[in-house]
Amino acid sequence: MNSGGSSVVGTIIYLAIIALVLAGMWKAFEKAGKPGWAAIIPIYNIIVLLEIVGKPLWWIVLFLIPLVNIVAYILVSMDLAVCFGKSKGWGFGLLCILPFVGYPMLGFGPDKFTAPAKSA
Repeated sequence: MNSGGSSVVGTIIYLAIIALVLAGMWKAFEKAGKPGWAAIIPIYNIIVLLEIVGKPLWWIVLFLIPLVNIVAYILVSMDLAVCFGKSKGWGFGLLCILPFVGYPMLGFGPDKFTAPAKSA
């Protein structure tokens, strides 16, 4: 049995989903007044995300601690949703349920960036 074709299709779908999430993040960063290209740079994208939601820079340490990073990312996602006029529940879904839908909705949708949820 040859399953090479199905793995190629799966890889293409996977890469398309990643591209969709990155494009949505790029546009969301631009809406927040940050450079869009920052969305594609590992670690720097987290620093910019922390700036967007108004968290202090030391939170980057939380993203380096296993299990703590999951909680930190949930909190940041919830604050990001609030910054774009969405509910915290929507932000939870942004990370945990459908990031490949949520980030493009933030980036390409009509939502405007208002301000950080909390001041740093």
